[in-house]
Formats: sequence, structure tokens, C-alpha cells
Amino acid sequence: MPELLLELFSEEIPARMQARAAEDLARLLGEALKGAGLPAEGLRTLYGPRRLALVAELPAGTKAVEEERRGPRADATGPALEGFLRSTGLTREQLEAREGKGGTYLYAVIRRPGRPTPEVLAEIIPGLLRRFPWPKSMRWGGTSTFVWVRPLKRILCLFDGAVVPFTLVQGEDDGHGLASADRTEGHRILSPGDFSVRNFSDYATQLAARHVVIDPVERARLVRDGIAALAAREGVEVVPDEGLVAEVAGLVEWPVPLLGRIDDAFMDLPPELMRTTMRVNQRYFALRRPEGGAAPCFAVVSNIAAHDGGKAVVGGNERVLRARLSDARFFWDLDRRQALEAFLPKLESVVFHAKLGTQGQRVARLARLAEWLAPRVGAEPALAARAAKLAKADLATGLVGEFPELQGIIGRYYALKDGEDARVAEAIAAHYRPMGPGDSVPDEPVAIAVALADKLDQLAGFFAADERPTGSGDPYALRRAALGVIRILRENGLRLDLADALAEAFFGYPQAVGATAEPEFGMAVAQEAMKAGFQPGPKSAHPPMVAAFAAGLLDFLADRLRVQLRAEGERHDVLAATLGAGGGADLVRVLARAAALRAFLEGEDGANLLAAYRRAANILRIEDKKDGPHRPETDPARFTAAEEAALSAALDGALPEAQAALAAENDMAAMEALARLRAPVDAFFEKVVVNDADAQLRRNRLGLLARLRAAIDQVADFSKIEG
Repeated sequence: MPELLLELFSEEIPARMQARAAEDLARLLGEALKGAGLPAEGLRTLYGPRRLALVAELPAGTKAVEEERRGPRADATGPALEGFLRSTGLTREQLEAREGKGGTYLYAVIRRPGRPTPEVLAEIIPGLLRRFPWPKSMRWGGTSTFVWVRPLKRILCLFDGAVVPFTLVQGEDDGHGLASADRTEGHRILSPGDFSVRNFSDYATQLAARHVVIDPVERARLVRDGIAALAAREGVEVVPDEGLVAEVAGLVEWPVPLLGRIDDAFMDLPPELMRTTMRVNQRYFALRRPEGGAAPCFAVVSNIAAHDGGKAVVGGNERVLRARLSDARFFWDLDRRQALEAFLPKLESVVFHAKLGTQGQRVARLARLAEWLAPRVGAEPALAARAAKLAKADLATGLVGEFPELQGIIGRYYALKDGEDARVAEAIAAHYRPMGPGDSVPDEPVAIAVALADKLDQLAGFFAADERPTGSGDPYALRRAALGVIRILRENGLRLDLADALAEAFFGYPQAVGATAEPEFGMAVAQEAMKAGFQPGPKSAHPPMVAAFAAGLLDFLADRLRVQLRAEGERHDVLAATLGAGGGADLVRVLARAAALRAFLEGEDGANLLAAYRRAANILRIEDKKDGPHRPETDPARFTAAEEAALSAALDGALPEAQAALAAENDMAAMEALARLRAPVDAFFEKVVVNDADAQLRRNRLGLLARLRAAIDQVADFSKIEG
């Protein structure tokens, strides 16, 4: 099929927007072509600092189409007829009247002739470009309302080797004079000037000859392999950073990796500080020695192949880095003149959130909560409280003010300098983790206590302030905090009652408990209490409303757990069934039971138990609507069939056995005990009429089925099992 080549050539496109723009271009044009009867094959996008390109194969033209539509009755007038005529684009005289079932109706026969593909493209592309969804766009020149991410300079559009003619003119708007052509440009410095192309092969070949690597994957490979080769010659290695590789590949058209030197005077700075300075400010790659220490050199990727081999480029970047590291040393030395704890008073004037007080108040909450959590995760309470007290102190330091990415990390260095316990220092650095899906979780008990305290306080506070996530956003990263709690507990195998922990976290907000200082807190608590079905009376050691509020947060965590398990390919219905049996406050216990249930359902016993449950539950669901609910109670004196007594006796034997197994956390044994009910259940249904004419017999038999359902519900809510 003929080939379409489209290139949008502009001034420099921000690296972070390029890949998404290429996806949007492919999606929007692909949808428009498909709607026009031109399905694209082999569609491929390419992008770089100054261009978005797309190549695809399309039919030479659209097919002729004949479509028949039935309209209103033949005698119709007014809106019904007018609407039908508008939808078809025909006149009343062009409609046909035909006899049909129920009367005579008007029919429209719409014939659309085939059209050449260039004609269709010329209609589609200008409108697509005018509504292109850039995250940010700009106007320029003052002659048009057309916007682009940066000023658009050229539009190259070829189909089957010929230019597809169109312009961006729209009425009196001149579209900056932009029109399609067959010309593009090479590298701005190494190969300036424009040139014409015939097709994609010619396009790619000529760009490569003019110092442009059009494929982003290839540019990233050249960056990655080039700096790795330079590092290997020096006996060092590159600190892995695929994000930086992708960003740099979006900044250069002709990648030329170079190696620079770091002054020895800066080599005593923390390697994290040097890496952050190089990456954030200059997009340099950090290098390290084989044993892990920082290497006295860095890699930079130039966009030109200089005549002097890059000496001037390297020299200029070394001077820039020297100035950056000098700034970092200034703050490093200034901060270290005082102890980390001395920065804490500054946090009293830093607002954490308008409804949640200052960072200083938050530190007090974290210390209290970490101390409460410590014995429950195997940490020393005094060390956990100390680490929590110091965890946020580096937010007031000059260095973290300059480099926010280093919060926690710098606190660790300052704590070690002050002679703090190594576990306290490590907890300061680790308490923000995990920062994302690829980040590890803390595994040292003190760090675990502080990390959990940080995330639980965040969740409790923002939920109480009614700042919870919505479908459109999560400005306070509460979903990430919830997943962090889940991962810390799962990956460390920690048995923690989250209901108590969340209530304790919320209890750290005294104004919220009394609902006196902040009325909105009291309203949020009351709403959560009602959602949780709160009834007056003690439920835990915490005030009842606080416990009810924690229950609402527990549902949020359970929902995040379901999302996480779905991402891992696990059955969400098994988790829902397990949570339905209660005990969701201990995530590790829930996951263990869910794993046992999943394995159990894959066997014959599982199928038997599920079948027995469904048979009983279906009858109860129908009968409960008539005169229920039917309580799980029976009167043995009213058994008239041997099968009734047999099922009751089987329940009397299986239920204590299952309960004992659950208490011992032997979930599989509990399920196997209940699975033995299948035979007496089958016999019961085969011989016994549940809906007997005798109302007392019927109610007794329904009570027996309710006992069966209640017994199985102790293991899992089998009504949530799919399939």
C-alpha cells in the first residue's frame, strides 16, 4: 500500500513531552483515518528535540459506500422529518416511500463515492493539529491563534511520494503561513539548511547524513552505550539512571558522550549530593568505582561533534559543575556547624497543612506514633521516638532547601555526624520509602516504625481534613502512602492490627477527637462513623468515633490492596471473599488466608464447598425476601427427616473443628473440615423439601441452611467468588 509520511518540525520540544505527543499523534490520526474508512497499517512514530514524525501505510482511497436508513412514516412532518433530513443530508424529494410492517415509511439511500486518500488527509490533518493536546502550548508571532508546544516551523506531508497539499489557514486566521511541503531540516549546527525528501527511507537516510538520529530508542542506546564505554576505559561504571538516559535522548539529535573530571576538593561531599547536583542542574551522569564509592569524573552528552574532540565542551561543563558543587559545599558546611536537633524549632513556623498544623506539630505526632508502633514491629520505642523526632529536621536545613530531593538522606549524614545511633540515622533516611513501585521498603525495625508512622499520620490527617483522593487527582499522594503501608507490612511479614494503628494515628490530633478546635474535623469523623455503621458503645481502647473513623480508612487500604493484587495478576474475587469474612485489619493474615483459599478452590474439596454454599445461599436469598431474615438457629425436635439430623450433626462436628483451625491460623484445615459437609448437604437437598407446607418445618429447615451459610462465612464470603 502507499506510504504516508508526516513530520511536524518545530523549535525544541521539552523532553518530557515528546513520547506522549508521539502517542497522541498516532492515536488521533489513527482514529480519524479509521473513521474516514482509511485504516492504517504499520503505523510508527518517531520523535526528537525538534520533530514529531509518523509513517504508515494507507489505501490509495476510500471505498464507495451505499447506506440505507429507515426514517419516519411517509406522512410525517415537522421536527421528525426535519431531523431525519438533516442527519442524511438529503431533501424530501430524494427520499423513497416503501410499504413495511405497520405502514409506509420513508427511506434514505445515501451514496458516498470513493475519495482519494490525499483529499481525505488534507481535510483531517489541519483540524487535528489545531486541537492537538499539548500539556502546555504557546502562541507566537501575533498573526494567528494557532498554538503549539513551541513555534511550529515546517509541516512535511507526503503520500505515495507526493505532497499532500493543505494549509493551516482558517478563515481570516493565516495559521502563521504554515503549509505542507516535502522539506525538512537537519542538525541545527552540524548540518544547517533545509532539503527535500521523497519517502520515509529517503527521509531517514538524509537525516542520518545530516547528523540527526530520528529514532528515540536508538538515541537512548547511543547515550547509554557511549557513556558506559567511556566509563569502562577509566575503570569505573555508570550509576544506573534510565530516566536520565531518556531525558538526555530527548535533548540531543546527535549524541556525543564525553567524560569530565571532578575536582578532588569536592570528593568528600556525600555521593548522593554530588549525583543530585549533577543530575538535577546539569543532566550529567554520575560515575562510581567498582567498590561503590563516587568516582572523580562525570559523563556529559553533547549535541555536537566538536573539531577538538570535545575538549572545550568538557572544560566548560567542568567549570559549571565546579560552581554548582561550590554552592552545595557552602550549605553542607554551614548546616554542619550545628546539631541536626537544633533545626527543629524552625519547623514550628512551617505550615504542614492549614487544617493539620505545622511541621513541628507533626513531628510531635510522629514521635508519639512511632513509639506506639515500635514494640509491635520489633523496634526499641526510645530509638523509634528519637528517629521520628529527627526525621523531618533536615527540612529546615539550607542544603535540603536547595535540593529537596535529598530530604532524609542529608538528615542521615547530619545525624551520624552528631553521634546518633546508627539505627536512628538509617531510619531518618529510610522513612520516606518506598517512593514508588521500584523502590525498596525499609527492613530495619526502627526505620519500619518511623516509615509507618509517617504514612499512617499522613493518611489519618488528610482523611480527617476531607482531603482524600478523587477520581481526578491525589494531590497529597495518599494512594502512594497507602501502598507504602501495604508493601512495608507485606514484604516484612509484619502482623499489625491496622484498625488500632489508624485509630492511634488519628488520636494524635487532639482537636479532632474533641471536635472543638476544628469543626470540620468533627464533621469528617461523624461522616466516617456513619459510613462504618457506628453504634454507641465501646469498640476498642480508642474513643468509638475514632475507631469508626479508622474503619473507613481501613476500607481505603483494602481497596489499594485489591488494586495492587490485580496488578500482580492475583484473583480479586478471592481477596474480596477473604475480606468479607472479617479480620481485614491484619493484612498479612488476610493475604495468607487468601492464598490458602485460592489454592483450596483449585481442588475438588474447594469445588464441593463452593457448590454447597451456593446451593444454600440461593435458597436463602429467595426466601429471605419473603419473610426473612432467617437466623442460623434450629430446633432438633422439629427434624422429621434423617437427612436434617445428619446435616445438623455434621455442622456440630465441622464448625468447632474449623473454628479451632482458624484460631491456629491453619486455614486449609478449616476449609477441609467444612468441605466434608458436601455429602450431607447433597443428601439434604435430595430428600428434604425445604419449603414445606408446614410453616414451622420450613423455618427450621431454612435456619439449618442459615447455619451452613454462617459456618462457611467464617472462612470466607463465598458469595463474592466468581465463576
